[in-house]
Amino acid sequence: MSAATGGTVKDHYASEGIAARILAALRAAEAPVTPDALAPLDHFHGRGLKATREMAALLDPRPGERVLDIGGGIGGPARWLAARFGCHVTSVDLTPEFCRAAEALNAATGLSERVRVVEGGATDLPFGAGEFDRAYSENVAMNVPDKVRFYSEALRVLRLGGLFYTSHYGAGPRGEPDYPLPWAAGPATSFLTAPEETREQILAAGFEVVVFRDKTEEVMPDLRENRRRLEAQGLPPLGLQTLMGERIRDLQINVARSAEDGRLTVIEALLRRPA
Repeated sequence: MSAATGGTVKDHYASEGIAARILAALRAAEAPVTPDALAPLDHFHGRGLKATREMAALLDPRPGERVLDIGGGIGGPARWLAARFGCHVTSVDLTPEFCRAAEALNAATGLSERVRVVEGGATDLPFGAGEFDRAYSENVAMNVPDKVRFYSEALRVLRLGGLFYTSHYGAGPRGEPDYPLPWAAGPATSFLTAPEETREQILAAGFEVVVFRDKTEEVMPDLRENRRRLEAQGLPPLGLQTLMGERIRDLQINVARSAEDGRLTVIEALLRRPA
C-alpha cells in the first residue's frame, strides 16, 4: 500500500521487524503459516481478504500469467493470488521495510519462487514495457499526487490487451475526511480525487474502461460493522496492529466515520490497455 512518491510517505509506513512480529502472532494463535491464515495480518487495504477476493473476481488471473501488484505492501494479496491461481506475481513497493517483510513471509509460506519483491515507486515502475499480463493496485493511489503518471505507468508495463484493476478511496462531496487515516497522518500526503476526476485521469493515461464505479454504498455495511466492532470490542487478536501498531484502531474508525459522512468515496475500476 505504499508504492508512492517517497519522503514522508515511507516514514508513515516504516517499521522494523514486521515479519518476525507477524510470525510470532501466528505461533501464539497456533495458526498455520499459509496465505489464508496470514490474511488478517497482511492484506493492508481496509476490507482485507474480502476486498482481495472481489479484486480477483474481476481481474481473473490465469495459471502461469505474469501479474503485477503495484504498492504490494508486505505481500498478502500477492501470495494469496499466487497460491490460489497459480500465477507469478511481482510485488513492487516503495517502503524497504515492507519489501524485507514480504520476502521473509514469501519464504515462510514456500512461495519465494512464485512471488517476486521489487523495491520501487508507482510513478516510475522499474520494469520494461509490456512485461505483465495483468496488474492491480489496492488502496495506493491516495498517496500519489500525479495520478495520470500513476495510471500511465500501469498501462506501460502491461502487454497489449492487458488488464489493470484498481480500487482506492477518493474524495467525498462533503469536505475533508478525519485525519489521521491508515494511509496518511494528514492532508500533506493524502491526494484524494472524486470519482469523475479519477475517470478523467484514467482516460487521459490511455486506458479503456471496462468497469468503473463508485462502490461506496456497497462497502458501507462492512465499514460500519468494522467501526462498531472496534469501538465496542477493540482490536481483534490477529489484526493489522501487528503491522501498524495500536493506532490502527483509530485510523480505521476515522475511515468509517468519514465515509458515512460523505467525506470519502470508494472507487473501483477494471481497465484495459488498448490492443
